[in-house]
Formats: sequence, structure tokens, C-alpha cells
Amino acid sequence: MPKKFLGVMLAITLVAAFSLAAAIPAAAADPVKLTYSNFFPPTHIQSKLAAAWAKEVEKRTGGKVVIEYFPGQTLTKAKQVYDGTVQGLSDIGFCLFAYNRGRFPLMEVVDLPLGYTSGMQATKVANAVYEKFKPKELDDVQVMYLSAHGPGILHTKKKPVKKMEDLKGLKIRSHGTTAKVVKALGGTPVAMPMPELYQALQRGVVDGALYPVEVNKGWKMGEVVKYATENTSNAYTTTFYVIMNKDKWNKLPKDVQETIIQINKEWIPKHGAAWDSSDKAGREAMLKKGRQFIKLSDAELARWKKTTDPVLQEYVNKASGKGVPAQEALEFTKKKLDEYK
Repeated sequence: MPKKFLGVMLAITLVAAFSLAAAIPAAAADPVKLTYSNFFPPTHIQSKLAAAWAKEVEKRTGGKVVIEYFPGQTLTKAKQVYDGTVQGLSDIGFCLFAYNRGRFPLMEVVDLPLGYTSGMQATKVANAVYEKFKPKELDDVQVMYLSAHGPGILHTKKKPVKKMEDLKGLKIRSHGTTAKVVKALGGTPVAMPMPELYQALQRGVVDGALYPVEVNKGWKMGEVVKYATENTSNAYTTTFYVIMNKDKWNKLPKDVQETIIQINKEWIPKHGAAWDSSDKAGREAMLKKGRQFIKLSDAELARWKKTTDPVLQEYVNKASGKGVPAQEALEFTKKKLDEYK
């Protein structure tokens, strides 16, 4: 067969092969696989919301991102979630700033005993503070969104607390700013993460704790405490974060980033509403067990607030020394607190 003819046939074959290849859709790129560490147990409503967020990301990115979810400290322990995300032990993390006391001086302003009234209010305040100040303390991660629980009040196992003096000598689980609140009120603060509290109360390691009412059901604490003192005048909140490893975030395609940002905006009010619905459930769980909610008189509420107000100034002084616009942050937080009532 002539060489010229062979050359022509080869050319035709190559053209046909390229044409066929072009007609077959390119194989989809492998999805980006991410891990998500959450300290909440899988049954907790906040954990369920986190899992739903992960599924929503997978759905709305068309499977470009797949997230493996690890609740209940199964990937990183509560106090390790933030650093674990920075270091890449997990790609996404859900925990709270107060477990790394002193590391997030600007965001600590949200957790002050300002008299919070709801989880929705606290959640809106937390995100407003972050968006206003974009604190450098969070530059090593990509913040997805923040949330914050409803009014944090006093719970005790054996002794009802009806006035400030009843706190004297009681060991109260607290963390971050709440430890200062307990100390100011005359109690003895004991630091420990929430997953350790149930057994600590059972064994008498602590006599009580400051936490939102939802914990009585969400963490089953209503099984081991008998009293809840409604110190609403200086009720605090705790700010929770959902963060992503910055390198992993930067490697995501722009359209995927935009999709996740939109989902984040939608999930903020979902968490706020969840905190409030779970507070209601926590109260009902306590009452069904015959537990007692103690209402303080107006005069007693005023005493509690006056006693813990110096904690606010202490925060301003300490945070300002770290270069944080603490006074401005405090005034902004108070303004938003009133705005979102």
C-alpha cells in the first residue's frame, strides 16, 4: 500500500478519534472532600443544623464539595477545634471562642453579662460585631458564620439560690467571662468544657453551672440539676463559630465560595431560631421533672447587675491593652442588643 495513502488514512483516523472524544462529555472532576468537626453531640439541634449545612453545601454546589461530618468530639476535642481547623486536622470546625480564653479579645465583648433576652438576639449581635470590626484575631481562618445562645442563667444541683449570698461557697462551672461573673457574685468558678459537666455535677465536683436553659435537654443537664435561678438582668451569652481552614477555602472555585457564602447567610437565623426553640424545650424538660425556676425580685436583679457591671469595665481595660477598640466594641454591642430586642 502506498505510503501516501497510509498517511491519508492515518490522518482520517486521528481526526475521527478526536471528533469522537469531543462528542463524549468530559468526566466530572473529583469532588473536593472536606472534614467537619463539631463538639456538639449528634442529637443536639445545633449539631443537626451543622449536618444540614454540610448537606446543603453538597447539594447546591452540585456535588463539587462533599463534607464528612464528625459530631461529638470524634475528630477533635472541644478545646482543639479551633487550632485543629487552623492546622488542618479538620477542614471546618464548630465550637466556641470561650474555650480559648484570652485569644479572641474583641469577640469576648459579645459574651459579657449584658442581659440577653433570646438566642436570635444574641446571634444577630454576634454576627453584627464580627462584620463591623472584622477582628484580626480571626485572620488565620475563614469565618463561615457565628451564632450565640439565649440567656445564660444559674443552675444548681442541691441548693436553691434566691439571693446573691446563697452563692457563697458554691463551685460553679463557668468559662471565659462567665468565670468572672461567678467570682463577682461570690461563687467559686470551675473551668470545664460542657461535655464534662454532666458527670461533674453527678459526682459533686461542681455544685452548679451557668448555661442557657436549652442545656437541660440538649445536654440532659436537667437530670442532675434541681434549680434554675433566672438572673436575667446580667444574663450572658456564648458566641459559637463555624470556621474553615483558610488554605482549603482559598483553593475552592469562586462560584463554590459564593454559594457557601449565601448558605452561611441563610443559616444564621436558623441557628438563632434553634437556640430559642431549644430553650423552650429545655424549660419544659425541667418542669416535667418537677424542677424549680426561681424568679428574683426586681431589687435582687438590680443587685446582681450592679455587682457584675465592673466585669464590663475590666474587659475594656484588658482588651484595650491588647490594641482592641474595646470601648467602641462594647458600645456597639449594647446598641445592637437594644436594636434586636
